[in-house]
Amino acid sequence: MKKSLKLIAIAASLTLITGVAVAPSAQAAKIKLCLALDTGGVDDRSFNQGAWAGAQASAGFADAEYLAAASSADFAPNIKAFVDKKCQLIIGVGFAISSEIVKSAKANPKIAYAVVDDAGADCDANFNCKPVKNVKGLTFQTDEAAFLAGYLSAGMTKTGKVATYGGAPYPSVTIFMDGYVRGVDYYNKVKGKKVSVLGWNTTSKTGSFVGNFSDQNAALTLSKGFEQQGADIILPVGGSLGAPYAAANEKTKKALTIWVDTDGYGLLPAGKSTLLTTVVKEIGASIKSVAKDVADKKFTGASYVGTLKNKGVSLAPYHDLSSRVPGQLKLEVRKIRDQIIAGTLKI
Repeated sequence: MKKSLKLIAIAASLTLITGVAVAPSAQAAKIKLCLALDTGGVDDRSFNQGAWAGAQASAGFADAEYLAAASSADFAPNIKAFVDKKCQLIIGVGFAISSEIVKSAKANPKIAYAVVDDAGADCDANFNCKPVKNVKGLTFQTDEAAFLAGYLSAGMTKTGKVATYGGAPYPSVTIFMDGYVRGVDYYNKVKGKKVSVLGWNTTSKTGSFVGNFSDQNAALTLSKGFEQQGADIILPVGGSLGAPYAAANEKTKKALTIWVDTDGYGLLPAGKSTLLTTVVKEIGASIKSVAKDVADKKFTGASYVGTLKNKGVSLAPYHDLSSRVPGQLKLEVRKIRDQIIAGTLKI
């Protein structure tokens, strides 16, 4: 009898030990997710802010932190700081930081990396590129959503002129501008109209740029210049660069603004009543996705590409201006979106 009780006690203690051991695997420790931001600040009402929101949305399986960059000189030190902190996933936010992400990834093959708006490949001076196993590119076909915005703008303009400009001539910026111009061109083709776009030429790849993503005064000057040339809808591709002009138009009512990256309606302190729509890039969703992969030990360097089809890009609601958008135009924009998703309309 005593022997039986002893065996029962041993069995019970083993069950208790097993239970204690199993619990952590059912609730795995959170990974350390670290964001190396682009310039512009975490509250840029656009790119960085969307990335940080995605990191915060990963709270169930990741502890997130970020480091801001005052200039590109901060990129490498910020990434090095994250390596020293033993971050398990380091994400560079923006095309400009990609080369530093790749350098760090090659030196630290056991750390998972990702970079927003770039493939994260290792390229030489002649642009011969090869993938890096521990770097995941988070890219977006924003030209698809921008095409919709261009068609919408062409259907909404009263002057027959619209405009676009960028912060800097990065591919992740000009892809918006390309899509926007092509959307206007498509409207002209199907409607027999001649709406013109100021600020970007898709053939010569030349246009207007602020030179950075922080000089709102320079952006305001560009916007007003386009307004004086007759443009009544303007798409600035550069984070919060368009905020002052959107705010000014609440009084002047001279032009409408289209935002980029994150739906500007809930972010702008002033000017949202003049916001026609936003060309949305679901940066946050892509960051949450790669963080989950790392937490689940399913991370690979295979690229993520956001499209209209997988909801990685979209056109935001018209919000306050919805009543001003003709019902027929809304239907046409939705139809074009469906055609792009189905692959029957090539942009």
